[in-house]
Amino acid sequence: MALTFTPFAELGAKCPDFTLPGLDGKNYSLKDFTNDKPLVVMFICAHCPYVQAIEDRLITLGRDLKKEGVHVVAICSNDAKDHAEDSFENLKKRAHEKNYSFVYLHDESQDIAKKFGAVCTPDYFVYDKSLHLAYRGRLDDSWKDAQKVTQRELYSAVQDLLQGKQITVQPTASMGCSIKWK
Repeated sequence: MALTFTPFAELGAKCPDFTLPGLDGKNYSLKDFTNDKPLVVMFICAHCPYVQAIEDRLITLGRDLKKEGVHVVAICSNDAKDHAEDSFENLKKRAHEKNYSFVYLHDESQDIAKKFGAVCTPDYFVYDKSLHLAYRGRLDDSWKDAQKVTQRELYSAVQDLLQGKQITVQPTASMGCSIKWK
């Protein structure tokens, strides 16, 4: 497990288009998540301890933002060859067990992770209603201990966008396990 930090983002970049299979058996593309609201795309997986530590907070984020009409999309791009937990079937099982509140897609080819420039799990991208990158940073200020969270940074960034304001939260790099490339 190599600890990896997200690079500083090129804000304003257009959201890459994609078409990927969902764990629910449907295929999804970017157009399925465009609704004149911000869009959250997160690269996660099942085996990473950084993702495991925040999994319940991701579910809460998905529920909170769904109430406001904001789509939250998770993508797993890890090579499952060495990490069986990240296989399509095992991801599907985990999503069902935890009742994920977001659409979860599988990027077996890893092409979509490369298009986004994703480097680790978790890696977050928040796009404005015009699908331009507005925030790339961490979920909150305590990756390991939910009890120590004082700022829901990603949530705050989305709230600013919903209110038509500039994002006020200073982005801090997300950190996690490197994406397991083929």
